[in-house]
Amino acid sequence: MDAMQRLGIGLAALGRPAYINVGRAEELPFDRTVASLRKATWNVLDVAYSVGIRWVDAARSYGKAEAFLSEWLASREPEDLTVSSKWGYAYVGEWKVDAPVHEVKEHSLERFRAQYAETSELLEGSLSVYQVHSLTEDSPLFHDVRLQAALAKLAAKGIRVGFSTSGPRQADTIRRAMALEVAGQRLFSTVQSTWNILETSAEDALREAHESGLHVIVKEAMANGKLAIRPPMAVRRVASKNYVQPDALALAAALSRPWADTVLIGAVSPAQMEANLDATKVSLDQDELDILAGLSIPPERYWAERSALPWT
Repeated sequence: MDAMQRLGIGLAALGRPAYINVGRAEELPFDRTVASLRKATWNVLDVAYSVGIRWVDAARSYGKAEAFLSEWLASREPEDLTVSSKWGYAYVGEWKVDAPVHEVKEHSLERFRAQYAETSELLEGSLSVYQVHSLTEDSPLFHDVRLQAALAKLAAKGIRVGFSTSGPRQADTIRRAMALEVAGQRLFSTVQSTWNILETSAEDALREAHESGLHVIVKEAMANGKLAIRPPMAVRRVASKNYVQPDALALAAALSRPWADTVLIGAVSPAQMEANLDATKVSLDQDELDILAGLSIPPERYWAERSALPWT
C-alpha cells in the first residue's frame, strides 16, 4: 500500500467551533457558523478524496462532524470510502467558542445505545468502524459485561468495533483492550492512538496490536499542531533537508512506522491539506529517524502540556 492510501482525514477540528489544535484558528472562517464550518469540511473532504484518501474519521463529540460528513456523502456518493466514528463523549459546547465545557465523557451501555442510534441515523450504510472514544485502563467498560455484549453484537453485524486511547498510560490500555474477549472472541479489531515524535510511549503496544491483526490508526501525529507551528529546531533541520515543512515531516515520521496502518491528517483547509500531503514524498533515513527519536519526552509531561492547550 502506498503512502497516500495509508492517510486518512480526521474531522475533530472541523465539526465544532472550538478545539485545541494550534494553527487552526487562522485557517477557519472568522464567524465559525454552522454553514461556514460545513463548507470548510466539504472543501477538505473534496481535496482528500481527489488525491486518493479513502478513510474519514469522526465522532459523536465532534460537534456536527457526522452531520457534515453525512451530507457530503449524500452529495458526492464516493466509492471505496472507509468511515470510522466514535462514541463515549457527548458534545455539550452549544456551538460556543468560549463554552465552559465542550464535551462530557461516559462509557456506559446507555451512552453507547443512544449514540450509536444517532450515528446510525446519519451514517447508515456508510459506517465501517465504531470506536470507544478515549478508552483508559480504568474505564468501566472493562467490567461492564452488558456493554461488552452490546459491542460484540455490533461486531457480529459486520461493523468493526475499536477503541481510541489518550493519556500517559496508552500502552497499558491497548494491551488490556487487546486481551478483552466476549464468548471466546476478541472484541476489538481496531485501535486509534496518539503517536508522534514527542509522544512515542505507545509504540511497542501499537506494534503488538498490528502484529496480532488489529488495524492501527495514528492520531495527533502533529501533536495538535505544535509540530507544525512550534517545532523543535531538529525538526526544522530534518524537514529542510527533505525540502518539506515541519508538518509534512511529522506525518512522514508516523508513516515511517510499518505498524501504522492509517495515519490521520487533521487539516482544516485545502491549503493545510496540500502542505500535509508532502509527507508522501519523504523517505527518512536511519540517521534522521535517530535524530527524531531523540525528541521524545516523558508521556506525563506531554499529556500535561496537551491538557493545558486552550479551546479556541
